[in-house]
Amino acid sequence: MNEAAAAKARPYAFIAALAVVALVCLPLGIWQVQRLAWKEALIARTEAAMKAAPADVREVPRGDVSRFEYRRIRLEGQYDPRGAVLVTGTSSLGSGYWMLVPLRDGSGAAIYVNRGFLPMRSTLEAARATLPAQKVNVTGLLRLTEPGGTWLRGNKPDQGRWYSRDIAAISALSGTSAETRFFIDAQVESPATEGAPVPGLTVISFPNNHLGYALTWFALALLSSGAAIMLWRRSS
Repeated sequence: MNEAAAAKARPYAFIAALAVVALVCLPLGIWQVQRLAWKEALIARTEAAMKAAPADVREVPRGDVSRFEYRRIRLEGQYDPRGAVLVTGTSSLGSGYWMLVPLRDGSGAAIYVNRGFLPMRSTLEAARATLPAQKVNVTGLLRLTEPGGTWLRGNKPDQGRWYSRDIAAISALSGTSAETRFFIDAQVESPATEGAPVPGLTVISFPNNHLGYALTWFALALLSSGAAIMLWRRSS
């Protein structure tokens, strides 16, 4: 009798487990749909920002600048070679360095500009030699600061080794008192100088697999609930 009761109970335990799986998978699918909407809005906003006419750097708001990320910005000033650094990175040209230099306007305010990419074995001294002596006009994309380093390597300011564009740390070390919330990825620098870093290599890619994830979760929820209903009917 006990064995018969246990045999009868086992399907119900399995049914409960299937129901739990369905209840877990359904909200995960809904969450992925929400993520899909967010990602599509982000992509649309970024594409619109990159196609818009360049905004003057003075139009960048104080406080949160996240809505200005990837917005085309124009600025004018003179490079301050004291704050120049090389940040290890990769681009479509291979491994090398990004050259970051503060650009000072007429008031003395400084904003870091990523002038572009230099190949491996480049030195900071040689990179500084490519800086224009006169005022320059720069048009580029506003990028948010990258504090701390990468997930593989932390920045080592005391050794002059930078693996992310941590503007606050770079500015503090150089004593340039530059803007710390963002930097500008140069697309065009005028006048151009011989041997200057290669600009315009910003890669903008937002993986968007949320629809596939949502369909997977919904399918699992549907299969689990369907199996639970089928077992319930058979055991009735």
